[in-house]
This record gives sequence, C-alpha cells and structure tokens, in this order.
Amino acid sequence: MTEVGILSDHTCHLGEGPTYDGPSDTLWWFDILERQLFEAKVAAGATTVHTLPTMASALAYVDDEHQLVATADGLYLRDIASGRLQLHTRLEEDNGLTRSNDGRVHPCGALWIGTMGRRAEEGAGSIYHFFRGELTKLYGRITIPNAMCFSPDGRTGYFTDTHAGLLQRVALDPETGLPVAEPSTLVDHRGGEGGLDGAVVDVEGCIWNARWGAGCIDRYSADGEHLLTIPVPASRPTCPMFVGPNLDRMIVTSAREGLDAAGLKRDRQAGKTFILDPGVRGLPEARVRIDRS
Repeated sequence: MTEVGILSDHTCHLGEGPTYDGPSDTLWWFDILERQLFEAKVAAGATTVHTLPTMASALAYVDDEHQLVATADGLYLRDIASGRLQLHTRLEEDNGLTRSNDGRVHPCGALWIGTMGRRAEEGAGSIYHFFRGELTKLYGRITIPNAMCFSPDGRTGYFTDTHAGLLQRVALDPETGLPVAEPSTLVDHRGGEGGLDGAVVDVEGCIWNARWGAGCIDRYSADGEHLLTIPVPASRPTCPMFVGPNLDRMIVTSAREGLDAAGLKRDRQAGKTFILDPGVRGLPEARVRIDRS
C-alpha cells in the first residue's frame, strides 16, 4: 500500500484546482466555495491563505510575476507579489448562474477551462479554449466539467463530464491545443463506484484521475486500461498534481461538500490536501499564453 500523508491540514469545503510551480517549489490550490486561494511551499510545508473576492477554481502562470486565475465571471491577471486581480477576459459574463470549475494548460500554452451551474444544474456548463487572448467555446451542455489534461506531446486531450461518467479522448493540434476530431470514450465509468473528477498526465502518458465519492486515485494507460488504484483518506478527492524538484511526488486535494454531520464524523480527513509517492514522475505545467503576439 502507498503511504499517504497530509501536506496541508487546512480543511477545504471544496478543495480544487491544484497547480505547481517548480522553480519556486510552490503549490497553489483553491477552496472554491469559501473563496480562498492556498499557497504552499512543498518542501517547507508552510501554507498561506489568500482571500478572494469571488469564487475561483484554476490558476496558471503567465510569467514569474503574474498568474491567470479563472473565476466565476472571468479570467483575471493576478500579480503574485500583491495579490491584485485585474480582469483580462470575460467568461460567460451574461450568465450569473455559472462559475468556473476544472482547467489545465495545454503544452502550447492554451488554457482549457470549464464552467458549470452553481448548483450543478444539468447541462448548464461548457468547456472553453483560451489562447493568445481569444476565448473559444469547444463543448456545451456539460454538467460538471473535469479531468482536463493532455498527452506529453500535446496531440491528445482528455476531459469528462462527471455527471455523464465518461472519460473522453480527443485528437488535438499540438500547436494550438484545439480539437481536430470528435471526442471518443476512453473510459466508461457509468455504474462504477464514485465519479470521475480532476486528472493529470504523467511522463509516461498515463492519466491519473481522482474518483470523487470512492476515496481513491486511479491510473489509466493512454489506451484506457486501468493500471492502479491508490486509496486516500478522504471519500471525496478532487484532483491530483505532481510536485517536488523531480516531479515524483503527488498531492491530492479533497472536499467535504455535501457531507452531513454523520458523514463528516466518518470522514474526518475530508477537505485536507494529501501527499504521496506515486512511483512515476509528472510533467511540468506549461505557462499560459495570454497575448496575441
């Protein structure tokens, strides 16, 4: 059994959106519902909490001084030193019923970002592609967009609608991160325990997926074969991320959303952020390209 420790004992209502910056050894993640952004030095273990003015769910580095943060109403530039947010691109500005959810940067620098209903209304969300200042809608009628990640060569993208239970695979243009074909089903999880949540790809091209409600992380091959399951001490893991100087450690965010008093009593680690040794290295996160040049 893989030993799983606690990286941060801050309890998140809905922990999500982890991303890691190798040069500074800094992990970032969100508590979406509590409007908080967490910053942790992985080696040191110290965590800083930043309060946000709105719900946010995904973060990508633009350069050493700036990040792009996906929020309920747009993509904002964040100054790392001061925490100041400046609107860059509106996201569903005409729809106050949705918020951002899962997202990840393609190797070319394009951000895939999903939206969903604030109460997970069926079909209320979408998946967008943002690259060099242009926002393009890729897929609509999504209920809970998750598992956005990409093959090491950028030629394949993965995503899911947790509500539908299908992990999708789609061929991409590696220069733009845009689809060049229709998606197909890689993993059919309908009827299985728990739901497909956030995901990340390792250096071997395998997909690591958090299984909400089942208390585990699953590893799949690029062909959809189930390779491994690692239990984590919370029933609702949300997203894995590779960290460390060699990207050979993994953190897993989790949530307590939806658990009643009895559930929280049984699930005492719900909402904490865990760390483990997965036995394989990850890939560095790409930086998002926000300008047309």
